[in-house]
Amino acid sequence: MAKTRALKRRIRSVENTRKITRTMEMVATSKMKRAQDRVVAARPYAEALAAAIADLLTPELAERFPLLRQPVAPAKGGPKQAAVLLITSNRGLAGAFNANLIRTARDTIAELERAGYQVELNGVGKKGIKFFQFIRRPPAVARIDIGDRPTATHAQELVAPLMAEYEAGRLASVDVVYAHFKSPLSTPPAVMRVLPVEAVSRSGGQAARTPAALTTGPADRLAANYILKPGADEILGALLPLYVKNMVYRALVETAASEQGARRTAMKNATDNAGEMLDVLRRTFNRARQAQITQELAEIVGGAEALKG
Repeated sequence: MAKTRALKRRIRSVENTRKITRTMEMVATSKMKRAQDRVVAARPYAEALAAAIADLLTPELAERFPLLRQPVAPAKGGPKQAAVLLITSNRGLAGAFNANLIRTARDTIAELERAGYQVELNGVGKKGIKFFQFIRRPPAVARIDIGDRPTATHAQELVAPLMAEYEAGRLASVDVVYAHFKSPLSTPPAVMRVLPVEAVSRSGGQAARTPAALTTGPADRLAANYILKPGADEILGALLPLYVKNMVYRALVETAASEQGARRTAMKNATDNAGEMLDVLRRTFNRARQAQITQELAEIVGGAEALKG
């Protein structure tokens, strides 16, 4: 009897857990759809900004904007400070989602430190912030108020101080560690360099190439015949900060969508595992109950035979 009672309690516990994980899976699916819509909506604006800047940019203009300036290495007298912005989630139950982002951030920091930089860490999301506080490396900026619905204002608040530091010559680079949303099942961690803005000009002058670089399409594409007013330099001066802010905003919304995708996958796996565990527990319970009934019948038959004798 004690064994069957314990099995009943275990079955009820697993059933309750499966209800919770199934509910969390449905909630994550709903949130992921809205977050995925924000990712899709942000991409055309980013592509239009990149195309407009690439149309306007020339090697002569590139020398005039601090956000395009390539810093000198620390060994040659350049700035010794670099910044890393780590974006994680505020909640767990998403598998290895946050652990992978934290690992990528640590690798990025170690690589920058090997190159001679002193790294300033900025954190978004409770999981990443708590980890670096635990290892006694608290972030200089810690934001846990953004959640899973980031806005352009949040991106502006994060990147504006970094742009000011970069323009003043106190920062050599700004890297963003985020989750790249390829599909609900593929959300790998990625590192995107947002400062300096690295661009390929239409006239062929090249500053640098990175995953965040501005591209201009096919090499044989003709330059657009624009009439510019007030002028290319004034327009670039307005577009470049918008482009940097948009890159950070895209990193925020892609990480938010990736979090829901990872949580949906983790909760689905947990629900499936709970179902398999219930099958095993119910078979075990039925066998134990059958053995108990057989034993009781044998005792009744044995008692009856004893009374006859």
